[in-house]
Amino acid sequence: MRIVIQRVKEASVTIAGELRSAIAHGMLILIGVEDCDGAEDVEWLVKKAAQLRIFNDDEGVMNRSITDVDGEALVVSQFTLHASVKKGNRPSYIRASRPEHAVPMYELFRQRLSQAIGKEVMTGVFGADMQVALINDGPVTICIDSQNRE
Repeated sequence: MRIVIQRVKEASVTIAGELRSAIAHGMLILIGVEDCDGAEDVEWLVKKAAQLRIFNDDEGVMNRSITDVDGEALVVSQFTLHASVKKGNRPSYIRASRPEHAVPMYELFRQRLSQAIGKEVMTGVFGADMQVALINDGPVTICIDSQNRE
């Protein structure tokens, strides 16, 4: 399972011209799922995301987590995080899970993150054509892969 976390001043998801979700200060998290991913990967990534100290303290040092700053979270599925461009110029998405596996993992991640930060996590719609808007704060962008823990 791979996530990309962006510290944002605000972020939103629009689908077919209608606003689906929006957050203020917090994290936009893009998530991609592989067939080998399971509940252990979800738990590890949720803990990392919830405790990641990427928000500034009073001295301007990134020393606070999303819960420390009462931030919000928006989670968006993105199978393209598992794109392979080893051969040619057209990405291959063979490593990305099919919806039968990816949707339950995505939902579990959202539920567990909501519990970890103590508030509802906003979402896009799995598999939809989404327009994601954000104001990246910093910018701060962190990539974490549960298959690459060491």
